[in-house]
Amino acid sequence: MRNQKLWSRDFILIAVCNFFLFLAFYYLIVTLPIYTIQSLNGSEAEAGLLITVFLLSAILIRPFAGKWLASLDNRTVLFVGLFIFGVGSALYMVPDTVVGLMIVRLLHGFGFGIATTATGTIVADVIPEGKRGEGMGYYALSLNLAVVLGPFLGLTAIHQWSTFTLFSIVFFCSMIAVGVGLLISATNQAEAVKVQQTLETRKLSIVEKTAVPISVTAALFAIIYSSILSFVPVYAEEIGLLEASSYFFVVYALVMLLSRPFTGKWLDLYGANIIVYPSIVLFAIGLFMLSLSQNAFVFLLSAALIGLGWGTLFPTFQTISVQRAAPENRGLAMATFLSIFDLGIGAGSFIVGIVVAQASLHSFYFYGSFVLLLGIGIYNILHGRRVYETNSRTQTG
Repeated sequence: MRNQKLWSRDFILIAVCNFFLFLAFYYLIVTLPIYTIQSLNGSEAEAGLLITVFLLSAILIRPFAGKWLASLDNRTVLFVGLFIFGVGSALYMVPDTVVGLMIVRLLHGFGFGIATTATGTIVADVIPEGKRGEGMGYYALSLNLAVVLGPFLGLTAIHQWSTFTLFSIVFFCSMIAVGVGLLISATNQAEAVKVQQTLETRKLSIVEKTAVPISVTAALFAIIYSSILSFVPVYAEEIGLLEASSYFFVVYALVMLLSRPFTGKWLDLYGANIIVYPSIVLFAIGLFMLSLSQNAFVFLLSAALIGLGWGTLFPTFQTISVQRAAPENRGLAMATFLSIFDLGIGAGSFIVGIVVAQASLHSFYFYGSFVLLLGIGIYNILHGRRVYETNSRTQTG
């Protein structure tokens, strides 16, 4: 019988592994553009392209990683991803041109895409069935903490330390991820089912259809979220709250940390709809308050509401994506979810850049809060209504 303990050895190890993967990712997001412009004499466009190349390679490899997870031991796929990620991390100090750095980013992105798909799949396997919402919520904290610590560590490194130290930290994070990954003992839950899959099915399946509706929903919300991730420091400077901006994601993460024990359990007990609809409203209120911020209190209060809203939505969407998939297809489901979600992040950054060039971040956040409320209808159509109908049939049956 499956172990019903949530805080198992493998759960803790895979969360730590995922934390260091994303810590390296967010660390490089803030440091590479500055390094490219100052040390390699690159342009702002080239600096932005380095982020795009990484995300694109991760998005392209994830469907295949999901397919491999359906036919191979999931630890093997994880080790392959971690190995490529580690090699990519070690190569950052080699290139002295922007083109060379892009090649390294391409390789690094492949490793990141494979490894993060594997970690998401393994954690879905090791979490007890009845605690999936709670477990995925805690697991998502590994990413959320990386969002806070990665940029903070990166900005400190780029301004105060040498290039060698700058990239040594990336390699150090990668080696910890590899070391922790080697200790994980988890294998696919549905090993027997997996063996029975036909070769033809394996060749054709690179997308898990059951995960597409909630993945599209998450990607649409990610368009708005990308404006928080990328432009809050810029907005804070515009409204004269630059000093407070360094605490924005700290408050954001702290609220998520405090709320996680409750929201995850409620998801398991009462279902997704009870969690999603209030979270969308909280996200929208937080964005609305951000648009009106004129002092540090309102600015940081908006961070708390956004952290409670979006910080609850993301792990809930991620949980839904694996819940509807067959056990042997959880890898495909996780790959589908992350790929479509990352497309939303990438598209959002591009869209926000265009909108802000014509209007302002204040306007984007103000009108974006009302767009988020429209997301209630989108979620209801793509997933929420289906849950309600299923529950109704169960009760009347």
